[in-house]
Amino acid sequence: MTELFNIFLYQPIASILVLLYGVLPGGFGVAIIVLTILVRLILYPLSAKGIESQKALTDIQPKVKEIQNKYKDDQEKQVQEVLNVYKEAKINPFSGFLPLLIQIPILIALYRVLRHVQDDNFSEALYSFIPFSGEINSMFLGIVDLGLDGLNQINGNWMAMVGAIIIILGAGVAQFFQMKMATRRHETKKEKKKKQDPAMEMAEKMQKQMIYFFPVFTVIILLKLPLAVGLYWLTTAVFSIIQQHIVFKKI
Repeated sequence: MTELFNIFLYQPIASILVLLYGVLPGGFGVAIIVLTILVRLILYPLSAKGIESQKALTDIQPKVKEIQNKYKDDQEKQVQEVLNVYKEAKINPFSGFLPLLIQIPILIALYRVLRHVQDDNFSEALYSFIPFSGEINSMFLGIVDLGLDGLNQINGNWMAMVGAIIIILGAGVAQFFQMKMATRRHETKKEKKKKQDPAMEMAEKMQKQMIYFFPVFTVIILLKLPLAVGLYWLTTAVFSIIQQHIVFKKI
């Protein structure tokens, strides 16, 4: 499995990154941004399908909660009524998982490339016809060294520190808006009244907590990872926001 992963995912992505680095102006940072966008464009149909499924599931949650409360003592009836709601809305509750499962190996490969691009043996992962000097200038905009592990290795250069903070915090903020947009749902007056239901209030509170927790967790993780990964994360989140806007507008 590891060999197949390297042949079909890791090696192509690593080679494309080095190729973009060699032909694009702007250096390593621009190459990362363009590569991330190319990957997201390839995955666009799958991720759009997942967004549509997630949006549909979010919109019918009030009905599902109402059924769960109504038939809380009859599990069989509860399951049947929930399935009927899915059927009426033409929703497969598992349809959003397949696009996600397909995307995960590709995104892991992209992450690994960015994580190990500065390793001495990185050139071994490239196709033989890819020109590569063996070194990559990881400076971005002449300010931030994307090869550094978060903020740990930035000493004395306040411009580099500011640039790194912008990338890391930007990734967290962008992810926050992405999650906020994904879980946003327009409520009717009837649904607003039902918010007094303790079960629904608890579910919404947990959802809101996750919206804040994951961006903060992202920032904490990125503080210890190469800034190249932070730039990839930021680009991915911004792309996802734009994609969600397009998909929601279509819906």
